Amino acid sequence: METALDTSLDLLQGTLDLLVLKTLSWGPAHGYDVARWIQDVTGDVLRVEEGSLYPALHRLEKRKLLKSSWGLSRNNRRAKYYEITTKGRDALASEASTWSSFTKAVTTVMTSADRPAWAK
Repeated sequence: METALDTSLDLLQGTLDLLVLKTLSWGPAHGYDVARWIQDVTGDVLRVEEGSLYPALHRLEKRKLLKSSWGLSRNNRRAKYYEITTKGRDALASEASTWSSFTKAVTTVMTSADRPAWAK
């Protein structure tokens, strides 16, 4: 049986996965750069912590939506770089469409001035 917490966790994981795929659609990057770009582009509204980011990266890699390789970061440290795969780009397109429909529906509900028939 799925609880509200399970649903919330699925939604959060799915959202993070979508954000990671979108970030990596610009090109290969290591985890820190993925988190930093999301934080920067959202004006510091979204902060992805390591404890959420790396499980998401591993989850996406296991699903073959990402592939990884070792390289050197800008400060000459060894870093694992992640790159979106063709399957990942397909998933990004599909999930982005679903996300757009979902956010439009939520916005409609949240901004509606129409009272339900049962409300007085």
